[in-house]
Amino acid sequence: MTSLFNFSGPPVEIEIKLAGEDDRRQVEVKGEKDKREMCPVYYDGESVVGQVNVRVKDGRKFQHDGIRIELIGSIELFYDRGNHYEFVSLSQELASAGEMRQAQTFDFIFKNVEKQYESYSGINVKLRYYLRVSLNRTAKEREIWVHSYRMPPEANTSIKMEVGIEDCLHIEFEYNKAKYHLKDVIVGKIYFLLVRIKIKHMELSIIRRETTGAPPNQYNESETITKFEIMDGAPVRGETIPIRLFLGGFELTPTFRDVNKKFSTRYYLNLVLIDEENRRYFKQQEITIFRIP
Repeated sequence: MTSLFNFSGPPVEIEIKLAGEDDRRQVEVKGEKDKREMCPVYYDGESVVGQVNVRVKDGRKFQHDGIRIELIGSIELFYDRGNHYEFVSLSQELASAGEMRQAQTFDFIFKNVEKQYESYSGINVKLRYYLRVSLNRTAKEREIWVHSYRMPPEANTSIKMEVGIEDCLHIEFEYNKAKYHLKDVIVGKIYFLLVRIKIKHMELSIIRRETTGAPPNQYNESETITKFEIMDGAPVRGETIPIRLFLGGFELTPTFRDVNKKFSTRYYLNLVLIDEENRRYFKQQEITIFRIP
């Protein structure tokens, strides 16, 4: 009989091993307390296969109520910590109730699992997939990371816009397309049609905007992914400034729109002009980012 006052920690050690994980692509993920951990990458429709090793401490016999493994996909909103919204919940019994005297290994397979959303760790929300083994009051979790590919969009027109202040400033800017994959290059140009204010410099930034919840409890958080100066000094009428921005060097995710009615993550190109009196003029344009194989 297990002692009621057992302060020596759980009487078993549980390890979850995934089949072929050494050959699988790994991503570095921010875990609890900003601790970095490596997670194997899985894709939609792929089976999750592995083994659970259970070792009895000190060789003592151990009575258990059964051993179960679950594969869970959940969305955690940081302002609503008590509630986890599960969109995948699969379960298998590894062993029925009984007694353990020595280490045992149990195989598991979750076949062709639908993983409709990509893993995401944001400012106010986390979408995660994990395995959880439960044995009496002991539980062990193991995170997996999911990437989902989307077909490149068929229609991908360029972005053309004019911005201006009447009789002071009139510029036209153009980006080569509106949708980019994660390793793409943004190519564009800015054309000055009228310049009657003294512009000091101009910068371009990529902004990620995360929206969580639904009105009236909706939260928006923006973060600047990168910002760089594209012009220093006053432009003249007729001048053209080229833009070339390589996306591969930044920690971007695909654009997410209304994931499970819980959150969205969108990206914007933000063009800012600053005049000699430090007044700022800006124009924002949404772009779509997607993942390709």
